[in-house]
Amino acid sequence: MFGCLTRFIATASFALALFASPALAQESITVFAAASLKNALDDVDAAFAKATGVKVTASYAASSTLAKQIEEGAPADVFASADVDWMDYAQSKKLIKNDTRIDLLGNRLVLIAPKTSQLADVTIGPGFDLAALADDGRIVTGDVRAVPVGRYAKAALEKLGAWARAEPKMAMTENVRAALALVARGEAPLGIVYETDAKIEPGVKIIGTFPADSHPPIIYPFAATAVGKPPAERYLPFLRSSAAKAVFERYGFTMLAKPAS
Repeated sequence: MFGCLTRFIATASFALALFASPALAQESITVFAAASLKNALDDVDAAFAKATGVKVTASYAASSTLAKQIEEGAPADVFASADVDWMDYAQSKKLIKNDTRIDLLGNRLVLIAPKTSQLADVTIGPGFDLAALADDGRIVTGDVRAVPVGRYAKAALEKLGAWARAEPKMAMTENVRAALALVARGEAPLGIVYETDAKIEPGVKIIGTFPADSHPPIIYPFAATAVGKPPAERYLPFLRSSAAKAVFERYGFTMLAKPAS
C-alpha cells in the first residue's frame, strides 16, 4: 500500500513539474547588434527586462559578421545593423520579418586621436589631407570592404579627395570598437569612428567631425528575424519608447523613428 502511495506521489509530482516548468521559465530573446550600440543598448535592454520580465541577451560585432551568422542559422531574434546595406542584405535573404523593420537611430562620423595627442580642432572638408595629418602613423577604422564604419569612412574620404593619399596608411579592423581601442591605447595616432564611440572612451578625443553630406546617412535599422520569438515584437516598440529614447540620446545617438504609440 505504502509502495503504491509513494509511486502515486512521485508520478503526481512529475506531472506537476512537467506542466509548471514552461510557465516558470523566463521569456528571453537574443539580439544581434552592431558593436557601436553596445553601451546604449545594454542600458535599454536592462530597462526592457525590468519593464517586461523578458531577458535580453545581446551579441555585438560588425553588422557584416552578424548578418552572415544569421544567414548561417545563428539563433537571433532581433538584428540591429549600423547601416541599411546589411539590413537590405538580410531582407534579400529572407532573414528578417520585413514588416518589423524600422530605421531607429542616426549617428555622426568623427576623427579621433589619443587623449594625449597634440592634434586638435581639425577642419574636415574638401582638400582635407588626412595622410599628412597621420605623418608616419596609421589611420584605423573598420574594414572598408564590409564593416559599416569603414565604408562610411571610405565614402567620406573619397568625396573629400583624401582617399588616394590616405589609403596606404589605413589599418582596418573587424569592428568599430577594435579601431577605438587601438587609438585609446596609443597604437594608432588617428581613427575614424562614430561620435557615440568616441564619447564613451576616455582615452580618446574628437579632433574633427566629417560633414554629413560627405558620406551616406548613418542609419541603424532594427528588425525581428524570420525566426524571432514573439517577445521580439514587444521589444521593437519598446526601442521607440520615451525611456529608450532618453538612453539613446544620452549616449549621443539621434532618434530617427517616431515614438511608439
